[in-house]
Amino acid sequence: MILISYDIQDDKLRTKFSKYIKRFGHRLQYSVYEIDNSERILDNIITDINNNFMDKFSEADSVLIIKLSKTCDVIRMGYAIHEESDIVIV
Repeated sequence: MILISYDIQDDKLRTKFSKYIKRFGHRLQYSVYEIDNSERILDNIITDINNNFMDKFSEADSVLIIKLSKTCDVIRMGYAIHEESDIVIV
């Protein structure tokens, strides 16, 4: 799993970035997305951020990418508890 969190001041740029990241995963919090772990996808995201967003970011803007491994322990509480397991309908 990959977590991407961002803090972007400009409303238009933040909306554009959010729409871009939403293509790869789903929103956990307002500015936090969960993406299935794939080196190819991560490489594409990093390349696109460098090519399309970095020159538009201000000194105060930030993007945090966290790669989680299978050995990481993720504790979910509240509504996030429903994100933990897949629903199987038979």
